[in-house]
Amino acid sequence: MTDVRATTVDIPTEDGVADSYLVHPADGRPRPAVLFYQDAYGLRPHLRAMADRLAGAGYTVLVPNVFYRLGRAPVVDLPEFIDPGADPTIWERLGPILSALTPDLVERDADAFLRWLADSPLAAAGPVAVTGYCMGAGLALRTAGTHPDRVAAAAGFHGGRLATDAPDSPHLQASNITAELYFGHADEDPSLPPEQVARFEEALTAAGVRHTCEVYTGARHGYTQADTPAYDPEADERHWAALLDLLKRTF
Repeated sequence: MTDVRATTVDIPTEDGVADSYLVHPADGRPRPAVLFYQDAYGLRPHLRAMADRLAGAGYTVLVPNVFYRLGRAPVVDLPEFIDPGADPTIWERLGPILSALTPDLVERDADAFLRWLADSPLAAAGPVAVTGYCMGAGLALRTAGTHPDRVAAAAGFHGGRLATDAPDSPHLQASNITAELYFGHADEDPSLPPEQVARFEEALTAAGVRHTCEVYTGARHGYTQADTPAYDPEADERHWAALLDLLKRTF
């Protein structure tokens, strides 16, 4: 692991300015870029620590606040340890925010984030990778589908609602994707039941997408998030190994 340097950057979009966390190896040389999508709890210390670890492996990592239309992060004040079981109001506050982030907005924002990386002297020329967690897994999939010329690899971990019956379900992007994908599903995840896991895999296979999908036995939704009760150290380390392996293969 190498030393890293981090800063906050403001990214102009069609709808305002997205405050974002940027971290990269401290030598300042251009490195392969990774667009890192947050979970529903938003840009906070734990996600910054995850981005730091990824940058320490040799990447320039951008973590945008995808809720920027409602203000700079943190958009919702959350405790240091986030436990919706102890405080049900957490999801009462987050629910409307997530619902307001429509696929059209996600795609517009992805264009802005990718353009910013293309112009950054800290990002190496060429395609980027995308990774996402919880809701961010769906954002990663949409970004790979709407920007096939820019995304070489996409990963998602404990993603929810990836293959629903909705006409705008993320899995319907499969036919547009040229990137290699890795998705690590949580075994105990009501937001991605077995029928959706199967539908997701079938869509990727039918579209000829290079992919690996694995179900992490015994892991709960949110298994990578150490500031929540769902955290699973073993599943988290498995996720890191899979993500870094994907990046090494595609960059």
